[in-house]
Amino acid sequence: MTVLLLATALLVGPGPRLQDLHVTNGATPFAGDSPLLTTVSPNRDGFRDRAIVHFTLTRPATVRMEVVATDLIRAGKTGTDVVWRTARHLSAGPGSLVWSPAASTQPRTYILRLRAGREVYGAYGPGGRQDAPVVRVQGIDAGFTKRSYAPGESAELRLATDAKTLHLQVFAYQSPGRPSEQDLKTSGVAKTGPIRVDWSGHRDQPALLRVVRAGDWPSGLYFVRATAADGRVGYAPFIVRPRRLGTHRVAVVLSTNTWAAYNFTDADGDGWGDSWYVTGRYRSVDLQRPFLDFGVPFRFHDWDLEFIAWLNRTGRMADFLSDDDLAGVRNGAELARLYDLVVFPGHEEYLTRHEYDVIEQYRNLGGNLAFLAANNLYRRVDRVGERLVRRQLWRKLGRPEARLVGVQYVGSNAGRKQAGYVVTGAATVPWAFDGTGLADGDVFGRYGIEIDARTAESPEAIQVLARIPRLLGPGRSAEMTYYETPAGAKVFAAGALNFGASLDEPEVDRLLANVWARLSVP
Repeated sequence: MTVLLLATALLVGPGPRLQDLHVTNGATPFAGDSPLLTTVSPNRDGFRDRAIVHFTLTRPATVRMEVVATDLIRAGKTGTDVVWRTARHLSAGPGSLVWSPAASTQPRTYILRLRAGREVYGAYGPGGRQDAPVVRVQGIDAGFTKRSYAPGESAELRLATDAKTLHLQVFAYQSPGRPSEQDLKTSGVAKTGPIRVDWSGHRDQPALLRVVRAGDWPSGLYFVRATAADGRVGYAPFIVRPRRLGTHRVAVVLSTNTWAAYNFTDADGDGWGDSWYVTGRYRSVDLQRPFLDFGVPFRFHDWDLEFIAWLNRTGRMADFLSDDDLAGVRNGAELARLYDLVVFPGHEEYLTRHEYDVIEQYRNLGGNLAFLAANNLYRRVDRVGERLVRRQLWRKLGRPEARLVGVQYVGSNAGRKQAGYVVTGAATVPWAFDGTGLADGDVFGRYGIEIDARTAESPEAIQVLARIPRLLGPGRSAEMTYYETPAGAKVFAAGALNFGASLDEPEVDRLLANVWARLSVP
């Protein structure tokens, strides 16, 4: 019986396999395309509209193809989604399968996972050996070469698209208004009219464009929107810093390093985003990549948008800075000379040693700080050219963030469970809750995602304003805190990642207004 089975196996031979596997777009390759990477732009103009997978099939078989999107964050882990599939029974010899993406397909890379018999191609994980085609669906990739510009400074934009013409327009985020006045993706208000750009000479490779001089606009967050006649759109954020730092006595530092770390753009074309959140293979990120979601930073709405709207809605003025601008301040004494209050509205998770030194020196000299998200000052990074290199946790370097922020990162449940803050400090810190209508024991908002709490390293004088009990389980509560130092520094920490996203709630609006009033005076 054993001899018969062996003889049968020898007669049948190995199962079907795909040889000489490669992919094309039926037209001119885009810069960076290779046998296992092709670029398509599904706008139905007859140019790069489809991906054609070529192979030689060793035996007749049904060949199945799944189009797989990666990098989806689920409970803090990466995952995959199948967005399209097909199957054909083919004879042995040369064969092909075609994917013609819908025009609405999100611009990004997709792995084409193929199956023939028991053989699977494209099942590799992040950092694994690529053995299947990848398709880059191209929209309009746009990114500035710097993260902030002073008024009058020329801004240089890197664009990659095969659109023949583009219209570029600058928007500033201010506050919600009528849709006809706004860009709905960013809720931005137009600062310029659309400028037409002939891009026909750059359809096969990225190119740089000196797009605009930053106007005499207020310091703030701006976007350039690039649109093509076929409806494709891309965005590139940039900060307009003040012509002179210290124009206003409050600085708002946007978390541009964190934006870069959470950017899942796949620049190397292996189908997985180039971020240390995807694989430990990546120890650095490119600061000049366009952002994946049509150019809008990840969790922008939770971290920044509502806070900027609040500033404009309430008429509060501030100098907007990037991490690069903060890194350009010589020391804490200079920061203290420039500003009475430094606000971190977003997830200021990554900062260089110099940034950390400047913030700590500033606090030690009596400078006031407000942290409106969670998980701040968590990990050291180094700036090496145009890359941000990931290093150790600050707490492992002997500088626990609770010593400076007041609280530090406890954990995350990726937002699966969120709950309201329970007020605990209305009687002991009455100024914080003045006019909010909140008393001890009252509950407000719905918060979580990532949370902070006190540790043994927290300042002795720290006061808990509100708490979300046991949000992540026993002993893992979120804490909103405030402390003062003998040098006169006043430090507020929200303790939950999405606190700033709730500023449209009246009691939260008033709470932050109270904090702002107390901290914005020397």
